[in-house]
Amino acid sequence: MKTMIALAMTAVMTLPSCAPVLSEADNTYDYGVFLGASSDDIDYMKQYDKVVIDAQYYSEAQIAELKEGGHTVYSYINLGSVEDFRPYYQDYVQYSLGAYEHWDQERWMDVSEEAWQTFLVDKLAPSLLDKGVDGLFVDNTDVYYNYETEEIYDGVTTILEGFKALDTYVIINGGDTYAWAYAERNGSLDGVLDAVNQESVFSAIDWDNEDSFTVADEEDHEYFTEYVEMVSEYGKDVYLLEYTTDEELLSQIDAYCSEHGFTYYASSTLYLYAE
Repeated sequence: MKTMIALAMTAVMTLPSCAPVLSEADNTYDYGVFLGASSDDIDYMKQYDKVVIDAQYYSEAQIAELKEGGHTVYSYINLGSVEDFRPYYQDYVQYSLGAYEHWDQERWMDVSEEAWQTFLVDKLAPSLLDKGVDGLFVDNTDVYYNYETEEIYDGVTTILEGFKALDTYVIINGGDTYAWAYAERNGSLDGVLDAVNQESVFSAIDWDNEDSFTVADEEDHEYFTEYVEMVSEYGKDVYLLEYTTDEELLSQIDAYCSEHGFTYYASSTLYLYAE
């Protein structure tokens, strides 16, 4: 079975905050994904050991502040699509393959294009790492799910290998179709990633009513638990990103991650703001 959960990772600028409020009993959380947050939210994000931000919108000094106290910071980078609010959009949209369902601001990219590969590996990724982030949170390797050709597989591989050659920690968001294929061909995931972040293993997004969440159907849940457990068996880290405020479901997620040594973040909003 191949299933692709539509990604909810698009960074949005100038959005209101509506994440859940931490109680006084809460201390430091393991992991938080804040792609819709801004530098104004740094104090809130310091409550998390590891955070994912869109470092394009942060200065080196702001990232240094966020890293105070030993916090780990990963930056979003979009491998498989391009968003129209990026400053480089007009330079690379010519290499796009088609519309991205549910995300009107984005288009899928032809990752086999050398110009796109070179831009990501030689320019964009180093510019983010130079700000002091500890690794890359790589989105939309699922371009290989949507355009399952040898050229796209090779393009994704070339870019991920390029990121790894920068001697940094690489998390891919989703990417099940690609990661399964790579593992089957190579007997390892070492060459392309250090971790997988998988969205909606237990929860699901109601795309007809944004920010309305439900429980993942049984087939998707079984498939994605099999996927993340495969990743773990290859010695890679696993992060879950769930969209829910359901206390019973949160208890299930917590128990599953505790059993398997995984890390998770549960968001109350599709756009991943800070509080």
